Amino acid sequence: MTMGEFERGDASGISSASDGVSLFGPTMLLVAVTGAFFALGALLGRDLSSGWGFFFYIAAFGLLFAMRFAVRSSSSVTTGLLFAFGLAIGLGTGSTVAYYAATDPAVVWQAGGATALFMAGLGTAGYATRRDLSGLTRVALWALLALIVFGVVSIFVQIPGASLTYSILGLVIFAALTLGDFQRLRTTRDIESAPFMAASIFLDILNVFLFFLNIFNRRD
Repeated sequence: MTMGEFERGDASGISSASDGVSLFGPTMLLVAVTGAFFALGALLGRDLSSGWGFFFYIAAFGLLFAMRFAVRSSSSVTTGLLFAFGLAIGLGTGSTVAYYAATDPAVVWQAGGATALFMAGLGTAGYATRRDLSGLTRVALWALLALIVFGVVSIFVQIPGASLTYSILGLVIFAALTLGDFQRLRTTRDIESAPFMAASIFLDILNVFLFFLNIFNRRD
């Protein structure tokens, strides 16, 4: 996700700051709160039909686009849209998580633990590295587009091992995106860009979690 610029203001306890202030704390706080809204949405949406799940999933990405327009008016509104996004994406994926939890609860914990280790390791590497990762991020975005096409094709064409291949390739792609996002987190100095950065990192976490769910749930 491309980061935008925010109007100055205070949102969710984050006040305007001068250049040079680290965005790590404010951004990760927003990620944590968005995660809490996601958990609430997943709890509320655990029994929703696939139709309603798809509706909330689309609505969630509509809220991401709305954040771009809210930037021009208020960062408080932008942060509110970020939290609404977390709630909506939780409603959209709640039935999926509930399915895994019902069939094999251990899979959910394994995926959660693997996601935590994945993000901690790659996040630390991305934040610490001095090498410019922008080129890697651009390649990863094109690879993500190709992965989406592969996923659509695999719906209509039976490809042996397509699900596992999709998840493994997804982890590789999001490893690169996570590195890039955390490098931007270190190099960006505008405090008002924190909500967009939080949305990007939260999407990294969510996708990695879903990929691990699919991998650990296999019964070969």
